[in-house]
Amino acid sequence: MANSQLLLSFAAVVPAVLLSAVLTWAIRPLMVRIALAKPNARSSHQVPTPQGAGVAVIAATLIAAAAVIALADAVEMRIPVAVFGATLFIAAVGFADDVNSIPVVPRLLLQGLAVAVVILVAPDSLRIVPACPLWLERSLLILAGLWFVNLVNFMDGLDLMTVAEIVPITGALVLLGWLGGLPASTTVAAAALFGAMLGFAPFNRPVAKIFLGDVGSLPIGLLAGWCLLQLAWHQQVAAALLLPLYYLADATVTLLRRVARREPFWAAHRTHFYQRATDNGFSVSRVVSEVFALNLVLAALAIGSAMTSSSTITGLLLGAGGAATALLMHRFSRRRPSRV
Repeated sequence: MANSQLLLSFAAVVPAVLLSAVLTWAIRPLMVRIALAKPNARSSHQVPTPQGAGVAVIAATLIAAAAVIALADAVEMRIPVAVFGATLFIAAVGFADDVNSIPVVPRLLLQGLAVAVVILVAPDSLRIVPACPLWLERSLLILAGLWFVNLVNFMDGLDLMTVAEIVPITGALVLLGWLGGLPASTTVAAAALFGAMLGFAPFNRPVAKIFLGDVGSLPIGLLAGWCLLQLAWHQQVAAALLLPLYYLADATVTLLRRVARREPFWAAHRTHFYQRATDNGFSVSRVVSEVFALNLVLAALAIGSAMTSSSTITGLLLGAGGAATALLMHRFSRRRPSRV
């Protein structure tokens, strides 16, 4: 089974890389005309830059994953049509917001609908805490999914930042699939997203030629969240928490700080730790490199947690991941010493 997943994952990665790169290059002139991101209070870029490359990334991901799953023609390789449908739907919401901003409440309701569809179509047998009433667990998962989709969007504020986050996450998910911790269909979907992000990366390296936009960050959050939820449903909760831990910690701590200060937390801002780092003397490349390095560490810890049956070791790995994440956030929040 591991060899089969290896071949299927490779079959998804290669076309996703190529298709994502070609489509990103092809749509950039159009996005310059219809989806130009102008610098605002949240921005790290200084000049208007086209957004909307998420169209290419999501198209490449879904086409590559669907093609491999269709060719495999096996029952265990099926992904619920609702997952692909919800991904396309939330991408459309994101694109509409990129072109002409949608008010906060309708935007959240539409995003919540997409998240709810993904979670509610899952079999009742998939549980994280069996002792918890099903309706309560699914309701909490919908709220968590809505937060995860938005935090991926919030954290997509530097060139290559989302690449530095999603590539290690999806790469680790593929490895966990090979080790038997994920269904084959989820592994293929993660591999396709991994490839699509690699294809997009050359266009987004500093200084970026094009951004993902909400049309990319929202469905990427939905797909990555669904893959992580599959880990949790297969009793790999520690791994599901460790993989996105930097994004979870930065976005959640920032939100709580803004709420405590009675700031309009829904408004554009530059108070995430990674944004504060650039204000504190860190270059964009340095910030992204350090986030990427941390995510590689978190990926290794997640894989370790999936390979052990010891709750003590799992707890230690979670603690190590939390400490590493807190250390980087602390580092970003302090002024970088200038070199003499």
